[in-house]
Amino acid sequence: MGTAERFRTAVEKRDLSALEDLFTEDIRFYSPVKFTPFEGRPMVLGLFGVLLRVFEDLHYIGRFEGAAETSTDGEEAPAAILPFRATVDGRQIHGIDQLHFDEAGRIKEFTVMVRPQSAVVALGQAVHAGLVAEGLA
Repeated sequence: MGTAERFRTAVEKRDLSALEDLFTEDIRFYSPVKFTPFEGRPMVLGLFGVLLRVFEDLHYIGRFEGAAETSTDGEEAPAAILPFRATVDGRQIHGIDQLHFDEAGRIKEFTVMVRPQSAVVALGQAVHAGLVAEGLA
């Protein structure tokens, strides 16, 4: 099973401990609700702890694999896109997770895009409250 499938399984099972080995130490997480990325494995794992509580009915609906340019070095790296559906605070979200992998197959860069705007606002509020409660913001 590849990293994208292992990631998908861990998220759908809400298994935070299974995510730790999938991320590089210097992972960068680009959120739709924050201009600057979350950086580093401890911070991103803390964020995922919040996300796994905030998202209701999260399920992935497909997978696309290829290569894409990373924002950190401009080089192409193996990548996967995982479209998903979820609910946050009663709002249906459609989104994608874009994962970039390093040479060892770990996730080094992660970008999330979601729609519609009302869901982005609800997600931002819920995540911020969770980060504050966890002492991460």
